Amino acid sequence: MRAPLRLFQAFGIEIEFMVVDRETLDVRPVVDRLIHDIAGEFASEVALDGIALSNELTLHVAELKTDGPAPRLQGLADRFQEQIRALDERLARLHARLMPGGMHPWMDPNAEMRLWPHDYNAVYEKFDEIFDCTGHGWANLQSTHINLPFRGNDELGRLHGAIRVVLPLIPALAASSPILEGRVGPDLDNRLRAYQGNARRVPSVSGLVVPEAVFTRRDYEEQILHRIYRDLEPHDPDGILRYEWANARGAIVRFDRSAIEIRLVDSQESPRADLAVAAAVVAVVRALALADPPPGSTHPPATETLASILDTTIARGEQAVIEDDAYLGMLGLAAPATAGAVWRHLVDRHLRPDPDAAEWLPALDVILEQGPLARRILRAVEAEPGRGPDPVAGRQPGPAPGLPVDPTRLRAVYRRLCDCLLAGTILSVPD
Repeated sequence: MRAPLRLFQAFGIEIEFMVVDRETLDVRPVVDRLIHDIAGEFASEVALDGIALSNELTLHVAELKTDGPAPRLQGLADRFQEQIRALDERLARLHARLMPGGMHPWMDPNAEMRLWPHDYNAVYEKFDEIFDCTGHGWANLQSTHINLPFRGNDELGRLHGAIRVVLPLIPALAASSPILEGRVGPDLDNRLRAYQGNARRVPSVSGLVVPEAVFTRRDYEEQILHRIYRDLEPHDPDGILRYEWANARGAIVRFDRSAIEIRLVDSQESPRADLAVAAAVVAVVRALALADPPPGSTHPPATETLASILDTTIARGEQAVIEDDAYLGMLGLAAPATAGAVWRHLVDRHLRPDPDAAEWLPALDVILEQGPLARRILRAVEAEPGRGPDPVAGRQPGPAPGLPVDPTRLRAVYRRLCDCLLAGTILSVPD
């Protein structure tokens, strides 16, 4: 049996896309037909020359992912892009195409959600039975996952501690879900706001989204996984969900693959942007994890503190103001600072000096100068951002739609995003 990979020795990237009608851009539940067209059967996964295509919970979401660990992030955007163009030709025969972004902007999940009915369906049906998957937090959310390996407790502690510190900043870089049900949402990252409450029937499943400060396998299993399994048991006596992936925190430890999976990144407008965001996140996680001592695990911030910061970035993205001196001190900054300023500092310090960073800097510079994709979408549809909750007042159970957006303009902007995805370009919408 092969030994687990070491820290930052390889990377796994997963990107979810909506499948929509080629003309109207309404969701199309045809992912099983797409996979059948490629594999000749209703498989849950099919290999595509270094990239794999797999199903997700619903029939309108397709996932592309690295087919096994990739030794470098460099070049992955081109590999994803090649498969997106190939899939577009197949989807055209179904009068469909791929749409990027963290949420479909006018989908009604209560009416349009269709569970995957083939292999693995028992798992999806159990999730639906317990949590009711018709809401936005299950049926309408697309993300990019970053998988980072570790070997042994020391590397687990370093990596988990560093990821906990970075998680609250991710919406300020990656929010791409400002609109839902045809209206401006209350937050810049409405996908994550919905995600916070999608498992509220069994709260331990997602906790505070930011994972608890545990840094060994024994503590993680006892304090997180076993608690989830105990709380699920009355609803799942057969143990269908008794697996590590039932953990819905924003980063989950997968001991079955000796990796931590970061789940807070909204899908972007093209793989070039997805990989640019991933490169920035990885650069900061690497700097923190390899420091001596690693600040995230030797002096771990309280989960409640990190969750409060995450609330503000979900609501306001790069404009969120962070006032916690100890938190910013771990990142080399003094309070107060906007989340956007924090990212500019971190990219300049930890990524820009890397000679390989040239591949990602054009996309990152657009994000740092014009805001995350959600901000640019709002600018393109000429809508004002919604008002997120006051972080002192506590979290909301889920997003509530706000001001309506002109439907013609909204469809035009999302058609432009679909074109960005197919061409591999970045949406630029300056002030």
